[in-house]
Amino acid sequence: MQNLRVSLIQSNILWEKIEENLNHFSQKIKMVLGQTDLIVLPEMFSTGFSMKPERVAEPMDGKTMNWLKDQAKNADAVVTGSFIATENGNYFNRLVWMQPDGNYLTYDKKHLFTLAKEDESYTAGTKRLIVEWKGWKICPLICYDLRFPAWSRNSEGYDLLIYMASWPTPRIDAWQTLLAARAIENQSYTIGVNRVGEDENQYQYSGASSVFDFTGKSKYRVFDQEDVFTAELNYEEQQTFRKKLNFLADQDRFIFE
Repeated sequence: MQNLRVSLIQSNILWEKIEENLNHFSQKIKMVLGQTDLIVLPEMFSTGFSMKPERVAEPMDGKTMNWLKDQAKNADAVVTGSFIATENGNYFNRLVWMQPDGNYLTYDKKHLFTLAKEDESYTAGTKRLIVEWKGWKICPLICYDLRFPAWSRNSEGYDLLIYMASWPTPRIDAWQTLLAARAIENQSYTIGVNRVGEDENQYQYSGASSVFDFTGKSKYRVFDQEDVFTAELNYEEQQTFRKKLNFLADQDRFIFE
């Protein structure tokens, strides 16, 4: 099995300025053209973490979706991030897994952040997404999902766990600790991509976008600056570790409701 090259884009996000944010991320993606298999953007990368979806929500054939298609095609890589989607009269914090051929899959954030009243503006998802890319099984999730380990439980034998976030600075220690914990308990590479800067509500974001290996060891982390970093994940090393210490085989069995 080939190694997987994953690019993390940590960036500031301009408040509810879709066109400007898409242009900004286009420039960031140009930095990894031909060098990556998967590009991960932060949560609500085109608007910031807005609780006013009626102002900026887009349909599934709108500007952001078309941009994702163009970027994935040009990069010959999957591009994934979440944006504010509207469908059938509802609003979703929706992760899009956009492939180079224009086909895509979606995941709607399950755990809505009640502290910010996200649950009052958005409809929660009900199903996880497990995707396959370059032979790897990948589970992409969103921000607050990180606090609920049952939702990321590695019952499908995935190889990579991804979180995209708008995780503020006062709780950044929890972000780092929980990412490491998810890597350890699931024996999986775990990546977190967070934003930096300040939003319209004066919340500060310090990033701490990170790569953890399947033992919970930190392989990369960056604070307080925009950054583009590509990590190469070794499939065989992870499989060897799982065979040697087969903790996943001893998991409790239960069914998600």
